[in-house]
Amino acid sequence: MNQESVTRFDMKRPPMRTKWYLRPLTYLLSEPDVLLHRAKITKVGTEGLRPPYVLLCNHNAFLDFKVATKAIWPHRANYVVAIDGFIGREELLRRVGCICKRKFTSDLTLVRQLKRVVQNGDVCMIYPEARYSLCGTTAVLPQSLGKLCKLLNVPVVTLICHGHHIDSPFWNLHPRGVKPTEAELTVQFTVEQLQKATADEINERLVAAFQYDEYAWQRARGIRVTYPKRAEGLEKVLYQCPACQTEFQMASEGSELFCRACKKRWTYLETGELLAQSGTTEFSHIPDWYEWERANVRAEVEAGTYDSGPLPVTVRSLPNAKRFLPLGEGTMRHDRTGFTVWGTDPNGEPFRMEKSVPSLYSCHIEYNYLGKYGDCVDLNSLTDTWYIYPHDCAFSVTKMALATEELYQKDRRDAGCPCKPGLA
Repeated sequence: MNQESVTRFDMKRPPMRTKWYLRPLTYLLSEPDVLLHRAKITKVGTEGLRPPYVLLCNHNAFLDFKVATKAIWPHRANYVVAIDGFIGREELLRRVGCICKRKFTSDLTLVRQLKRVVQNGDVCMIYPEARYSLCGTTAVLPQSLGKLCKLLNVPVVTLICHGHHIDSPFWNLHPRGVKPTEAELTVQFTVEQLQKATADEINERLVAAFQYDEYAWQRARGIRVTYPKRAEGLEKVLYQCPACQTEFQMASEGSELFCRACKKRWTYLETGELLAQSGTTEFSHIPDWYEWERANVRAEVEAGTYDSGPLPVTVRSLPNAKRFLPLGEGTMRHDRTGFTVWGTDPNGEPFRMEKSVPSLYSCHIEYNYLGKYGDCVDLNSLTDTWYIYPHDCAFSVTKMALATEELYQKDRRDAGCPCKPGLA
């Protein structure tokens, strides 16, 4: 594939205000699922709230968008959406107000687009976690968020949804019929408050507002999930066995999670908790298991031993919203220097992408993308997006995502930069 001749997505095209005839359509398409889940939206401090304002939403499932549409009705919004969301429907998404973003890139064009949204008098809808939560807890937020809010100089509002991960977790999207779900629409800063606050103070409040734990929420509400295959896919997140410490040997079937190495098994209860079928239950709370894995990755990073080794991969490129293009077979390595991907396309032309540790505070991953391509890491430049699929090897894209965050934080500490909880 001749990369030079490929048409790139036009990131500079001005955002469109949602066409008047599409606004009720977005509401009508959202309302059935909102009603199905009996979504309860609580509004705090929103008296007299009118656009323009920034709406920051947490991100757990596609239901997030539908609840957000209901929460801001009848006002119109422009939505920041990753480029893969535009595939095959670019014009439609532009007409309903979507703005394209390549994940985890520093993009001044997006800032200009958001300023235009504010000037138009509409809602800027942003999902600052930039990916679905892997285990129903808060993902890291960018440090630039406070500066962006001050630059836009409009009220800052949060929409924190609960129950969406429990209903359709990222590791197994099959809906489980969870209801009622809940959401809080909260004004965090008026314009006057925003002008008096520093960027650090804004970040501190937003990090606090974004604290959530879906499994704790489920337990507190007494919600039971009876879906018989509820554990299937959980090994994508819980990739390391706490009993024998072995990585990449976890598996699942039905409502059970088990380790192929030591044969220990856990039951994923209807209440969202884990129970060992024999011996000690190391972690009954799924986020605790996930954070234990993070701590183990952090130890590797601190010791300087983290290294995925060279992994054979297939690379698919998304330069525009038409379709993925096969870039070719290659090799990926993730280590103390960051990500390096290299290979040769079908025409014999070499390709290469490097993402250094300081350039990537987190990364986007997918589990069994579109149900047929397998697990992958998504790396971006300002002009291209590569979906990179390791194969024929033991690995975990979850571990790579954790390592990306821990490598970045170590790099900042080594550089003498302050590291604040919840921020990158």
